[in-house]
Amino acid sequence: MTAGDAEAVLAPANGGRVSGLRVGGVELLRQGERFGCFPMVPWCGRIRDGRFLDGTTVRQMPLNAPPHAIHGTTRNGAWSVARTSPDEAVLTYDLVDPWPYPGRVTQVVALTADSLTLTMSVEAHESSFPAQIGWHPWFNRNLGGEDVRIDFDPAWQEERGDDHLPTGNRLDPKPGPWDDCFGMPDGVDVRLTWPGQLELTVASREQWVVVYDEQAEAVCVEPQTGPPNGLNTHPRLVTPIDPLEATTTWTWRRP
Repeated sequence: MTAGDAEAVLAPANGGRVSGLRVGGVELLRQGERFGCFPMVPWCGRIRDGRFLDGTTVRQMPLNAPPHAIHGTTRNGAWSVARTSPDEAVLTYDLVDPWPYPGRVTQVVALTADSLTLTMSVEAHESSFPAQIGWHPWFNRNLGGEDVRIDFDPAWQEERGDDHLPTGNRLDPKPGPWDDCFGMPDGVDVRLTWPGQLELTVASREQWVVVYDEQAEAVCVEPQTGPPNGLNTHPRLVTPIDPLEATTTWTWRRP
């Protein structure tokens, strides 16, 4: 996909991810099969012990980050391409085992000369179920100059337990390094600045964002519809007549 001097590369067969985003020939996303930017659906982050409640029924997900389940079921699956144009693509994924409920995920990727917008929805086909939507981009820490600077003003930080899950307590935001969830009630608004090169803002109407900057190569800014373990603590119910929808937009400018 191209628009102006921006180019986005999608990998439907590898989890429906945006595998590359180049602006003026400079790659913004960490490269590699596990990286780029992948959808987190039908949950975000970790589920404690891989278990969540659906009413009184306990559902067990595979422990792909023992002792927890992490980042949903679609990031390693093959998505279908429903429609493409030079600057937009629509991808779909039918929810299958190990997710116990039939449904469909649709992701729309739209590129302009100065923005990338990702819109995702989850539909239930038969029974209702709890779900979350989020995105996990890996932005390169360095674009050939100084390391990136992360600026944001959250209302609170979720206290992180020894198991890396929120305890339920809210704290005043603390300085990094982070692998933490933050609350932004007016919507996610996080600015990444590569001094002298590029400024990029990650925005969403959702009020939760996980920021991860503990790796040398990349930083992650993950807007999502609820916190980690949210299928248990902040469930959002998807019904056959009421899908769950979310959007994030990245906008950039050069000095």
